[in-house]
Amino acid sequence: MILKAICIVIGYFIGCIQSAFIVGKFMHVDLRKHGSGNLGSTNALRVLGKKAGLITFISDIMKSVISYVICRLIFGDEIGVIAGMYGCVGAVLGHNFPFYLKFKGGKGIAVMIGMMLCLSTLDYRVTLISFSIGIIGLFTKYVSVGSMAFSVAIPISLYILKFDTEHIIICTILAILALYRHKENIKRLIAGNENKLGAKKQQQAVEQK
Repeated sequence: MILKAICIVIGYFIGCIQSAFIVGKFMHVDLRKHGSGNLGSTNALRVLGKKAGLITFISDIMKSVISYVICRLIFGDEIGVIAGMYGCVGAVLGHNFPFYLKFKGGKGIAVMIGMMLCLSTLDYRVTLISFSIGIIGLFTKYVSVGSMAFSVAIPISLYILKFDTEHIIICTILAILALYRHKENIKRLIAGNENKLGAKKQQQAVEQK
């Protein structure tokens, strides 16, 4: 249990490297004060443009990948592949709740994509199933719907592929957290005023990966 907690801590500090905040600062824009105020790739895309959005997106994905690799290298012999999973949990928490930004970060979807890619080294079908469901969600033209569909798809895919119970529980908890982080998007979807994919960047950015 102690080793798993250490993995979470390692991942947390890696996740705290706020890509959107750093990219925004380089462009002299505080994303917390623009668009949705969310520190994630969708807000970076809409406020700062495609290049900034892509850099942020890839950087956020790498948080999980780096956390997974480091924790598996350090603790893999003791607790197995689950060490990497707990590193990813920490990365999501650090991304969503960075201590130096008053615990106000992103929504963790890109970081979860990184986790999914790591899981795909165990079974490539995790990516096939998760992305298929996420893409179906994007047919609605709402990024938030696609993001939520994708986050829920990960534990579903692990269940279908008969992964260990601990893996499924971890991903289920992260999916619930992702849904919670999208609570404002859900309210706007119900009200009918959620921004659709392709909205101009000067419009209010309302969802984030």
